[in-house]
Amino acid sequence: MKLKFTKEAIGGSPELFIRRCGYGKYFDKRMNKVSYMKRANISMMFPRYHVYIEDRGEEVVFDLHLDQKRGIYEGGPAHGGEYEGSTVEREVGRIESFIERA
Repeated sequence: MKLKFTKEAIGGSPELFIRRCGYGKYFDKRMNKVSYMKRANISMMFPRYHVYIEDRGEEVVFDLHLDQKRGIYEGGPAHGGEYEGSTVEREVGRIESFIERA
């Protein structure tokens, strides 16, 4: 699910905002990409929320999905990501609640 905000609404820095939401920085060596992750269950690695940030100047897009299990990379990237549904929508609401605090 894609969330769009102005930089002003999130308090400036997209990275600082998503970290305030409880996400940790993750660098995927295989994809050579930075993203942010937050475990849905503290005691288990999966499921976990996964966010990519796209900086568009004054607008920021957070591309959020829920990884249910570790990806299988035989011949190319693939994973069991959920981009919609009640669990993802609850997390969107939680992230949006941080806008009021920014």
